[in-house]
Amino acid sequence: MVSLAAAQSETQVQLVSGLSAEDGARVLAALDFVRPIYTGKPVVTGQDAFLFSQSVATVLGQLNADVDTRIAGLLFELPVIDSKAAEGLEPLFGKEIVDLLTGIRQLMRLHEQTFGHQESARGKNSSQHAGMQLETLRKMLLAMASDMRVVLVRLASRVTTLRYFADLKLENKKTHDYARETLDLYAPLANRLGIWQLKWELEDLAFRFLEPAAYKRIAKMLEEKRIEREGFVEAAIARLRSELSAAGIKAEVFGRPKHIYSIWNKMRGKSLDFSELYDVRAFRVIVDDIKTCYTVLGLVHNIWAPIPQEFDDYIARPKQNGYRSLHTVVVAEDGRALEVQIRTQEMHRFAEYGVAAHWRYKESGGSNFSAQKYDEKIAWLRQLLAWKSEVADAVVGQEDMQREWVEKLKSAALDDRIYVLTPQARVIELPNGATPIDFAYHLHTDLGHRCRGARVDGMMVPLNTPLKNGQTVEIISARGGAAHAIGPSRDWLGSGYVASPRTRAKVRAWFNAIEQQETLAHGRALVEKTLQREGKTAVNHEELAHKLGFAKVDDLFLSVGKDEFSLRHIELALHADDVHKQAAKGTQADDEVIPNKSKASSVTQGGKSGVLVVGTDGLLTQLARCCKPAPPDDIVGFITRGKGVSIHRASCKNLAQMRTKAVERVIHTTWGEPGRETVYPVDIFILASDRQGLLRDITEIFSREKINVIGVSTQSAKGQARMAFTAEIASTAQLQKALMIIRDVTGVMEVKRQ
Repeated sequence: MVSLAAAQSETQVQLVSGLSAEDGARVLAALDFVRPIYTGKPVVTGQDAFLFSQSVATVLGQLNADVDTRIAGLLFELPVIDSKAAEGLEPLFGKEIVDLLTGIRQLMRLHEQTFGHQESARGKNSSQHAGMQLETLRKMLLAMASDMRVVLVRLASRVTTLRYFADLKLENKKTHDYARETLDLYAPLANRLGIWQLKWELEDLAFRFLEPAAYKRIAKMLEEKRIEREGFVEAAIARLRSELSAAGIKAEVFGRPKHIYSIWNKMRGKSLDFSELYDVRAFRVIVDDIKTCYTVLGLVHNIWAPIPQEFDDYIARPKQNGYRSLHTVVVAEDGRALEVQIRTQEMHRFAEYGVAAHWRYKESGGSNFSAQKYDEKIAWLRQLLAWKSEVADAVVGQEDMQREWVEKLKSAALDDRIYVLTPQARVIELPNGATPIDFAYHLHTDLGHRCRGARVDGMMVPLNTPLKNGQTVEIISARGGAAHAIGPSRDWLGSGYVASPRTRAKVRAWFNAIEQQETLAHGRALVEKTLQREGKTAVNHEELAHKLGFAKVDDLFLSVGKDEFSLRHIELALHADDVHKQAAKGTQADDEVIPNKSKASSVTQGGKSGVLVVGTDGLLTQLARCCKPAPPDDIVGFITRGKGVSIHRASCKNLAQMRTKAVERVIHTTWGEPGRETVYPVDIFILASDRQGLLRDITEIFSREKINVIGVSTQSAKGQARMAFTAEIASTAQLQKALMIIRDVTGVMEVKRQ
């Protein structure tokens, strides 16, 4: 009984360690409150509820947690043990503690939902995907805790559970699953928060259950207990401190003993034998400046014999991630190796909280992380914990300082992201304010398109409901029906429905694709209607598109559907071969008429030509097809048999031949006053390097210059395009301007009037 009483007294001392008398009394009152409720009742792991909660609060006391956190550690199992007693806690302990308990129970539910799923997922998914899920789950643990003290309680709870399993020497699937979850989730979390006291114990306990043979082998190789190893380091530190004091050097010296899991990890990762490990025992020396770093290095080498090949100067040659420090390995008097790290305060702060933070280096192998914002917040939390540890001895009587720390820790939650679960307990990371629509699109774009409803924690909710950390979301999706029924709503682009820019982009992309399909169908219908009207339904669409300068037929349809490409160009291309044949016949028959689709009055379609036949009135005149004269060309008339006077250019070769045969039929003519908007057909020849879009570029010039093209023929051979156009002009001045512009088109080598 005396021994039990002494143990209880020692436990109570640890429970109230570092607290004021008033706060200590509050903790003991909470202990007395739960004693009759908990005693004899087990928690989910089988441990007695009272002993479990008392152990959790003791661990929190060792971490120098504040009074409310310790009380929460005693009370958080109450809703499970006695729900009625849990309902009346606020009048007894205050709202702040009740809020802490709510957050702790929320994390407990997360464990219940995900426990076992990570292990089963490990075999189904790739290791990379499983690692991403674990990383997201770690973040989720932090984000779900609106008060970061909740995470401290969760870590204390886990180390207490593993201690219980170790004391009973339990080895079954349950202990294995707890150990795996601890090594994957809780130990890295403690590491990131800088809670080294829990990190090494969580890792060693988990390793003990996961690899019992390896654990026992390394423990035997160490041939010493942890206390003995730490005693060796402390003795070395004491000697170095004495030497530093004698030399007048101001420095902080503290130990860094390795634990079993860390030793095994290094042996496995670097394929080293135990005898090759030099940092089983180690300590750090923190000084004020770089010069003192090297002074301390010389002092260390003077005390102990250095191992030359194990010296690294990361101050002169920093690591790629910016890490700076002096590393040396020395041999103590008893022949055991001892690693010493020497750095300045600035270097230590950078290594602990900067981009080379210890947890990032160990967990990522030195690789960069994209979640910089998350890392910065973790660094901030670690600084808070470090500061709390520094002022722990001065807490009593300084309530203002204690209150300031608590407020900072409460507000340090990672509130820019939320973490929710699928029904299969997969963790999904979303931006704060995300809705079920964001959740659906994150899982799969098609699921987002078909999203029609959502259940959150089993309850139907509107699609614009903001999600909260830890909720389980199930999407109700459309499975079939008309095309318009399987797609997002335009309302989703309004405010309140989506929070993720990624989701908004996917919704817009869906509507853009729908609009493009509609434009494509409209353009196809216009082209096919044009082909039908021209009697060219057998024309190959792909060949037509290539002829018009388009890479694909869909590009032609889209351009026509958007009204960016005139159907007139298609008509010209369809008649190109016919016009070419007509042009060939025109060299033999000077009186052939060219079809005209211009709104202007063409002389070939009865428009007034303005030609005056000298000395004769009332004669029928027509412009010769062979040379196509236009004002102000020099012209000569030739009297035909039954078709009036044919008007030729004075330089026409056909006219020269007819003059030699019937000179008496040649008469003098001149240009008079043409009719309003009268146009004259002319032939134009273009030689150019063949390329995609050449025909389009040239026809656009004719269009800008208001020259109507009524015929076109193109031939391509050996990379050269020969193009013949028949155009209607008001005067040769208008034609010359167009030809000058065409000469500047890329690839055009020659352009002239025929």
